[in-house]
Amino acid sequence: MTAFEELQRGDIVWAADPLSEKGRPMLVLGTPQFPNHGVQLITVLISTKTYHEEALTLRDDDYAGDPLGERSYVLPWSIVTLNNAADVEYHLTSLVNERTNDVASQLIDYISS
Repeated sequence: MTAFEELQRGDIVWAADPLSEKGRPMLVLGTPQFPNHGVQLITVLISTKTYHEEALTLRDDDYAGDPLGERSYVLPWSIVTLNNAADVEYHLTSLVNERTNDVASQLIDYISS
């Protein structure tokens, strides 16, 4: 198990979903450390649903570790900040840097428009 403070950009975790009572996979894009709050994880949601036109498809070669069990799609517009270890159930796998950068670039495009 990877400790909350050891998670890094590109990691995929199973975490509490703010939109439902179920958890879901989330991609870590940033891990800023704040003096009064400690580490926070800036993440985006991952889905298995295919109806999101702007979602970024994850292919097997996008993973640095084992791929997720089902074809998955990153939703770069769905940002979630995780504030403590209780928000993260476990580490699943990681993406390669190139694909993580693609997701971050798409997120920047969304918040810059």
